[in-house]
Amino acid sequence: MPEDSAHRNGSFSSSIGFVIACVGSAVGLGNIWLFPYRLGQYGGAAFLIPYLFFILLFGWVGLSAEFGIGRLAGTGTIGAYEYCFAARGRKNVGSILGWIPLIGSLGIAIGYAVIMGWVLNSLAGAVTGALMTAQPQEFFKQAAVDFGNPFWHTVVVVVACLILLFGVTTGIERVSRVLMPLFYLLFLALAVWVATQPGAGEGYRFLFVPDWSKLLERDTWVMAMGQAFFSLSITGSGMIVYGAYLDKKADIPQASLRTALFDTMAAVLAALAIMPAVFAYGLDVDSGPSLMFITVPTVFQRMPLGRLFAIFFFVSVFFAGITSLINMFEAVTESWQRYFKLSRRWAVLLCSVITLGVGLFIEGEAKVGQWMDFITVDVVPVGAVLGAVSIYYVLGWPKLKSELELGRKKPVPAAFGVVGRYLYVPLTVLVVILGLVYGGIG
Repeated sequence: MPEDSAHRNGSFSSSIGFVIACVGSAVGLGNIWLFPYRLGQYGGAAFLIPYLFFILLFGWVGLSAEFGIGRLAGTGTIGAYEYCFAARGRKNVGSILGWIPLIGSLGIAIGYAVIMGWVLNSLAGAVTGALMTAQPQEFFKQAAVDFGNPFWHTVVVVVACLILLFGVTTGIERVSRVLMPLFYLLFLALAVWVATQPGAGEGYRFLFVPDWSKLLERDTWVMAMGQAFFSLSITGSGMIVYGAYLDKKADIPQASLRTALFDTMAAVLAALAIMPAVFAYGLDVDSGPSLMFITVPTVFQRMPLGRLFAIFFFVSVFFAGITSLINMFEAVTESWQRYFKLSRRWAVLLCSVITLGVGLFIEGEAKVGQWMDFITVDVVPVGAVLGAVSIYYVLGWPKLKSELELGRKKPVPAAFGVVGRYLYVPLTVLVVILGLVYGGIG
């Protein structure tokens, strides 16, 4: 794509708008229902050492690579892979391989929409008061069964569809500019209120009192790497398409590190809002859906002004989830526009119909759990490996370096390419292997 051409879907109006949208994509359910648990489970403040190392590494050379190839190719997943392999005279190979990370994005979107339907169901229960009087486990089970939550599930997909129909600047960017600051404000309000609750100190000790011995344990480093990797949405797909909408004047490495910083802030803020409250009310620490849909609502039932803060909580979770979902949709939509020569409207509608059509049959907790395990363990990490190898080795570091230096006042450090090729790429392979061994690490 010529440098002075804008993508037909539009482009981000500024680097700030781009970063906010990318933060919206990165900040998701993993920040809320998994990071707080792992932070405490694997050594508290000690866990932050490997976690921040991997966040910095993946943010610097991983996100930058995906943003860079997106902007260089001027298109999303399939087109970017074609661009990489065209440099070796194998464009058709890139076209075929590009479908793997794209299927990963669609697969995650299908499961994510189901879970976001549960979020809206809980939000509605908080608004009406039904969640505050019912047994949280029973309330959740009513929705998390086969065909148990079709209405709110459909609402989630329709909201994502409508946002995308407005394009990049007036759809994705405008919504992200509103929802992400509100996410931080609402979770900050929750964290401040939780800090006033008697017994919250135990939660802070769980989160931040370091157990340095954990740094000598393999699992601490494995889980820190997995949490960082998946938290940044490095899938070989979603961040590539956002890069395609980025102006040539933007400093990509700087934007990547900012995205990693705000994603980490969101995870820590979620931990500060959730875990002290769980300990303050003497509940069992857990992770996954049970934390968000059973344990946390139990806290709100016992907490003064609990109904109000339950609304705050589920609104915040919805904001984080919907901005992630629209990135998954956008990755699929843009590639289908280009590959099948579809209009944006038809590509968005097709993606939405497939997401809802498949998702309605896996609304049960066990089914969507199996679905997400398969996608996140067997598909998405492979897509990330393909992205890393395609960018750093097939396209080659010299071409990526030239793209990354656009918009920068200083050249990209020489260490960047070395770290990308000889540390980042092998680590993506390791994520695949460890995910299979552990049954998932992110």
